[in-house]
Amino acid sequence: MSEPSIFTRILEGEIPSEIIAETENAFAIRDIAPQAPVHLLVIPKSAEYRNVVELAAGDPALLAEIIGLANSLASEHAGGDFRLVFNTGPAAGQTVFHVHAHVLAGDLDEGSLGG
Repeated sequence: MSEPSIFTRILEGEIPSEIIAETENAFAIRDIAPQAPVHLLVIPKSAEYRNVVELAAGDPALLAEIIGLANSLASEHAGGDFRLVFNTGPAAGQTVFHVHAHVLAGDLDEGSLGG
């Protein structure tokens, strides 16, 4: 049996974090290492899916719920303009293998992700 992800531990109150929004199946927190003026994470409450590809194949309705929550957060925190990023795999920067969406906003330009 694998250890619970940091997100599961946050949801269960084991690790302190402010949940800024919540639906029946997902919740949102601020990223602890923001890469943009607004950097929020939208996370399913279930740790069943490791990445967005698994989530899209296994539960498209949950993926739609995550995107809807991301849109609501962007409207509230950034006037509706946002970038939605799912890292899939270690070479793409995924460090927590509990699918989650990064909501990035705040004066981003096209080249702001590259180095």
